[in-house]
Amino acid sequence: MNDSATLWWDTPTGCIRYVEQTLLPGEYRIVECRTVERLAEAIRRLEIRGAPALGVAGGYGVALAAATAKDGTYKRFMEEVERAAGVLRATRPTAINLGWGIDRVLSAVSRASDTVSAKEIALAEAEAIAREDTACCHAIGEHGARLLPDSCTVLTHCNAGALACSSWGTALGVIRSAVNAGKDVKVIACETRPLLQGARLTAWELVRDGIDVTVITDSTAAYLMRVGAIDAVIVGADRITRDAVFNKIGTYMHAVCAKYHGIPFYVAAPSSTFDPENIARDVTIEQRGREELSVMGNRTFIPPGAQVKNYAFDATPMELVSAVITERGVLYPPIDPGSVAAPKQRP
Repeated sequence: MNDSATLWWDTPTGCIRYVEQTLLPGEYRIVECRTVERLAEAIRRLEIRGAPALGVAGGYGVALAAATAKDGTYKRFMEEVERAAGVLRATRPTAINLGWGIDRVLSAVSRASDTVSAKEIALAEAEAIAREDTACCHAIGEHGARLLPDSCTVLTHCNAGALACSSWGTALGVIRSAVNAGKDVKVIACETRPLLQGARLTAWELVRDGIDVTVITDSTAAYLMRVGAIDAVIVGADRITRDAVFNKIGTYMHAVCAKYHGIPFYVAAPSSTFDPENIARDVTIEQRGREELSVMGNRTFIPPGAQVKNYAFDATPMELVSAVITERGVLYPPIDPGSVAAPKQRP
């Protein structure tokens, strides 16, 4: 994937274009998104997913709302844009980047004096978020690559690659940067139940880049740590509070096992992922639909009478985290999110 864009604004058509992630690895399809409602559906269905990508999508979503708003007074224009922003914000409650991208563009638009300038400002700010995301991922990669031995095997969970950003990636950005620096890095990708983002997306990205990758079941990770087959764990994050890292469900158990076996557990995330206003108990953990667990293809694997809990994320206590790799450098706990969190708008 390298620097190939996975989510961008298409100027000739005035719409958002993105790689439809639910179809991978079987089909590579670019989707054109022309309405906020379609974008909200794409986010809910995980056609667009990953914390930095959601920040970019949130920014572009406000720009799309501004571009498609009905003509009228500036007050009515802003009301329509803010309603659309509310629709987008409600799609994923745990990931903080989505709201961060939305708020940043809304804040920029609020400085406009008329609808014409508001549309221009919205798109310019959204494009700035996308550009900064790519630069941010490269900086994360460079800082993180220095933490890896010259020859190592790294465990990942879920997908924190180019597909989870606008390009390059966070956790996979570290791996890509290390490989580019001449290091011999092999990757163990957890399949990441129930939607297999590790097997479908991470493995697909790394195979395309020619990076050695092996897919395992999530429950194999502890055994590989025990036998000395894992040198480091690198994951992304959807929200980082003072006391915990929120990431794809299953991250917590990898962190516990890594701590027990003396293996460094790294989190790669941009400053926009830090939440200075909440602690772990304040954060809503998204629960997703039963069908993601109970149905695969044409087969049902859970009987109708059995209940299901399908948590999308878990919280890893900060004391299990060796370091957080950001675009500003490597941070070691304890970390004050207030001193790290990115501003909602450019100065």
